Amino acid sequence: MKSTFASKYLGTAIVAGALSVAAVAEAATLKVSHIRPQGAIIDVELKEFATKVDKATDGDVKIKIFAASALGDYTTVQERISVGAVDMAVQPAATAASRKMQISAFPYVAENWQQARKIYGPGGAIYDAMKDLYAKQDIVMLAAYPVYFGGVALNRDAVSPGNPTIDKGIKVRVPGIKSFQLTSDALGYISSPIPFSEAFTAVQTGVVDGVIGSGAEGYYASFRDVTRTYVPVNTHFEVWYMIINSESLADLDGDDRKALQQAAVEFEAKRWTKAESDQTAYEQKLADYGATIIKLSDQQLAAAAKKVRAEVWPQILEDVGAEWGQGILDRIAK
Repeated sequence: MKSTFASKYLGTAIVAGALSVAAVAEAATLKVSHIRPQGAIIDVELKEFATKVDKATDGDVKIKIFAASALGDYTTVQERISVGAVDMAVQPAATAASRKMQISAFPYVAENWQQARKIYGPGGAIYDAMKDLYAKQDIVMLAAYPVYFGGVALNRDAVSPGNPTIDKGIKVRVPGIKSFQLTSDALGYISSPIPFSEAFTAVQTGVVDGVIGSGAEGYYASFRDVTRTYVPVNTHFEVWYMIINSESLADLDGDDRKALQQAAVEFEAKRWTKAESDQTAYEQKLADYGATIIKLSDQQLAAAAKKVRAEVWPQILEDVGAEWGQGILDRIAK
């Protein structure tokens, strides 16, 4: 009798133990990278996202956040997500993996926030194009994350900031992306491609006089100590993307996967309601920190856009594939 009871007890314990191990095996911790310091807007919003995911999955999915490019610069991180070495990120598109990803930073595609949402938001021409490009790298794009319209940050006074036809004699750091280099040149600056990790020192030591490629939030986060003048000339519309390795997503339980995707939809929708006011707030923060903000008129912005579109667009289209790129621009124009 004791033997039978012991056997039943042992069998029950084994089953319970097996179920417990299975439950542990199903739990997942996803590493997510971003490029800003702890406490920045993206860091705060990702913590909110992580809390939502944890609650929606009853703790089955944990999000571990790595701020300030702790897992590598965004180009490296995108490559690592592609092969599954990193699970997730919210960051700019890395054009080294595909030249076509320059379409995300195409200069002067959108003139205002309303246009930007139609182009870069769900169902928009660039939104859909980026989703397809990521898929070819075994990456799922969960959401777009609008940040700001770009501008020029200088460690000196500006020279004819509203006239793109004048050569300004000002050397500025640009990212190693063709679209930014060409836009800088078209606006009358002398572009100097420098890695982001070296950019602050380059401005501080006078190797360059300023920076193109970011916007008020980015300049405040990383360059406020070397920014004397900020010109919001709307060089491009900055969008980051919430991306995840396709296998990391597929490996989740069906309900957990849906919960993660829904949290990403809400994360994206909330950002669109806040991005424009955040841009204004960061321009004010730069001003409060001592920078002079040079607001351009609608006519000056239109002149910059016209010159860049005429001189830069044809060259970038050749770089990304003229037929493919023009098809996206045509869809935007409609």
